[in-house]
Amino acid sequence: MPVHNPGLHHLHKRKRIYLKHEPYPHPDKWKRLVDKFIYVVGILGPIMTVPQIMKVWIERNAAGISVTTWLAYTIMSFFWIIYGIIHKEKPIIVSSGLLFITNLLVVVGTLVYSV
Repeated sequence: MPVHNPGLHHLHKRKRIYLKHEPYPHPDKWKRLVDKFIYVVGILGPIMTVPQIMKVWIERNAAGISVTTWLAYTIMSFFWIIYGIIHKEKPIIVSSGLLFITNLLVVVGTLVYSV
């Protein structure tokens, strides 16, 4: 199962100024690369859920899928979306939005096809 944790290390941009954190975008090219690469990671995470979605919706097989677990992932993703919007952090919004959609598809499919 994927771990849905888009950024416990996240610090708001304003805190960077007041707490003298590193600037964004960072002058170091390697740190800028990591800042850009996080978008790739944020998109690949939800893509890893696609096989689960295919199992539920195409094969119509929800055996062994815990709706409670996937519902918890969906709820956590929703709160990460809110957090990203409040702090205006695009990587968190994109990643959590995609995770919310994919997790919700698994939950709904499990409820429809679990008998």
